[in-house]
Amino acid sequence: MTVCNTSKTIRIMTYNVHSCRGTDSKVSPFRIAEVIAQYEPDIVALQEVDVGRVRTGRVDQAEVIANHLNMDFHFHPAIQIEEERYGNAILSRHPMHLAGAGSLPTFPRLRPLERRGALRSTIHIGSRKIQIINTHLGLDRRERLLQAEALLGSDWLAHPNCQPPFVICGDFNARPGSTVYRRFRKMLLDVQYCLTGSRPLNTWPTLYPLIRIDHAFISPQIRVRSVEAPRTRLTRIASDHLPLVVEISI
Repeated sequence: MTVCNTSKTIRIMTYNVHSCRGTDSKVSPFRIAEVIAQYEPDIVALQEVDVGRVRTGRVDQAEVIANHLNMDFHFHPAIQIEEERYGNAILSRHPMHLAGAGSLPTFPRLRPLERRGALRSTIHIGSRKIQIINTHLGLDRRERLLQAEALLGSDWLAHPNCQPPFVICGDFNARPGSTVYRRFRKMLLDVQYCLTGSRPLNTWPTLYPLIRIDHAFISPQIRVRSVEAPRTRLTRIASDHLPLVVEISI
């Protein structure tokens, strides 16, 4: 009897690109695209993307990177001031549609905090589909917890249309052991603990990665095959974060 393996293997990268400004102060979307290309991901979640901002030459960084990689993309601005936008993007080699995008809650009365957001795309991989949520949480501990509860709630992960399998990834600004991290671990799996015998990999800062604040959490239907946070000469200078690359089966 022949047993058919119907699982689909895909590679996902989450990457805070720091407005494509490297540790050498050079702004280069093409360098970020070169980093991504080396690891051949099917899906890429980018944080801190500039679109039309004076500080980075008014370039649409999401479009430039996606075109260079021949990938489709969705971008959502967490901040928009006239024509200048800043936020998160999802790139894909597979067909996809934007399932949701919006701002995350904050505490405007405490101090002027940078607005944060998230977006969700449905990726179609053959006859299957996977939900990808990309986010970037705030720097204030109380704000992060408020944003985490929102992401775990009915507008995002508990939305009727957000059916597993799903991945939520990005820059959570939360270390393992923090309240925010534990909230996600209560409901989901951290990809870095899904492989027997592997040590979790730090992602920030690139020159001397001391902490792990970039995460990918998955629903139980997903199997993790490999995880890496590549630290090369290129990844050390392209951004202040290392990319996190996860190969999974669905």
